[in-house]
Amino acid sequence: MPRFATVALVAGAALLVRRAVRSRMTSAPLWPMPSLETPVSGYGRGATVPRRVLVTGRSVPAEGVVELRLEGERLPSWEPGAHIDVVLPSGQVRQYSLCGDPGQPDVYRIAARLVEEERGGRGGSREVHEQLHEGIEIEIRGPRNRFPLLAAPAYVFVAGGIGITPVLPMVRAAEAAGADWRLVLCGRSRATIPYLADLVRLGGDRVTVVAEDESGYPDLSFLAQTPAETLVYCCGPDGLMDAVSAALPEGRTPRLERFSALAPAGGTPFEVELRRSGRTVAVAAGQSVLEAVRPEVPGLMYSCTQGFCGTCRQTVLAGEVDHRDELLTDAERAGSMLICVSRCAGGKLVLDL
Repeated sequence: MPRFATVALVAGAALLVRRAVRSRMTSAPLWPMPSLETPVSGYGRGATVPRRVLVTGRSVPAEGVVELRLEGERLPSWEPGAHIDVVLPSGQVRQYSLCGDPGQPDVYRIAARLVEEERGGRGGSREVHEQLHEGIEIEIRGPRNRFPLLAAPAYVFVAGGIGITPVLPMVRAAEAAGADWRLVLCGRSRATIPYLADLVRLGGDRVTVVAEDESGYPDLSFLAQTPAETLVYCCGPDGLMDAVSAALPEGRTPRLERFSALAPAGGTPFEVELRRSGRTVAVAAGQSVLEAVRPEVPGLMYSCTQGFCGTCRQTVLAGEVDHRDELLTDAERAGSMLICVSRCAGGKLVLDL
């Protein structure tokens, strides 16, 4: 995928094209971007290599949210929508969207909301909040982008809470390029919405703020009247993404970024042959491949168990996979799977284990 021009260069050009763009709807890209037919990108240049970065800044963009500034040498370039894998002090791996400036070399910014265990948290966000302070060095992998900003004359962005993190650089890029855009920004309260003041200052009345404690849930009925060439992006809780999908005209789908993968268990039982081990194990309907295989393969690597980090990725030698991860590209899925969430679409899989 071609790389974005830096915001500084685009902003200058935007002054010349803004009126033309808004007076005539055109499908021509306003900056180097993939066409709508371009496959989603996988890892960028050198992104599979673990890198050490230093936490050089820490701020609080909203109640319960911490932003970290990460600096390192020769960090790979990235595009709006990209995320990185962060190896936490405990060894857990978590994914965080890059929410800074793609044109700022060797600096990444991520933000994490504290999620308590009783609300579905698994301890990763607490590590970020309590252990990652200025001067701490951590390991990262990536960036990776399964949520790229595609070329369009107009956009509607819908973000819920911490879901603004991948959308924030998209909004800035659309504004710098002179594209028409609108943002619906949702949260439990105004105090819990990250970057609220910055976005309102940037977009003015193009930003609709919907705080549940003030006005309930967002009215998305306007999506039914959006032109076909307007791309709709949404990141947030499943309920919000379902509402966006339902509000669009039949045949149109939004581009979504989920907080969690599809359920790892559920479906029919099947078998997994471990080719190198010479054993075959049964996977129950309520069991993941990882759970079934671990007793047979001591030392099998895994981390997130949510289909995000890629630690449990295995080569598939035969069989049809029901992919449920949020990580692998279509090309990568052709010969591998994440065994923590994905299942078999038939009766048997053969893994290179």
